[in-house]
Amino acid sequence: MKTIKSLARFAVSLFLGMGLFSFPATAQNTQKLTDPEIASVAVTANQIDIQYAKIAIKKSHNKQVIDFAKTMARDHGAVIKQAVALAQKLGVTPKDNPTTKAFLAGSLKTKAMLNSKRGKAFDKAYVDNEVAYHKAAIKEVENVLIPETTNGELKSLLQSALPLFKEHLAHAEMVQKNLEK
Repeated sequence: MKTIKSLARFAVSLFLGMGLFSFPATAQNTQKLTDPEIASVAVTANQIDIQYAKIAIKKSHNKQVIDFAKTMARDHGAVIKQAVALAQKLGVTPKDNPTTKAFLAGSLKTKAMLNSKRGKAFDKAYVDNEVAYHKAAIKEVENVLIPETTNGELKSLLQSALPLFKEHLAHAEMVQKNLEK
């Protein structure tokens, strides 16, 4: 049960920390999620970041931003494949829940915000969002998820994802810095 609580806290704090949107009270209480709900949260969070990347690929005219977005789409697609493979191995079918519904509702606001921007303002908004996303993910994976995870396969998946998240953050911060010039 510690793993389920940790994943729920991770998912909620990740998106709350980004300030992208608010959650209904039920999601903020970090209610215990079932394995199918956890699978849904993991897949949904990655799908949302892929959607943001697709917007950037379509709207940006900045090569660095486009290349970064392509990396996000590719890497988060790979994480989805790993999560789905682990869920299948464990016999878990993703199930919608208040957290995934809140993520999807919040992503509509963020996508609307991104779609309302053009040029340099778009590039900045997209990259700033990615920096915040990856900072929150790294903090939660290092400080909460890995230490509290008891399932060896899940712990291994989290440990193997951490260097990728750090690489994404460094890449996003580099692009962010270059946009400020």
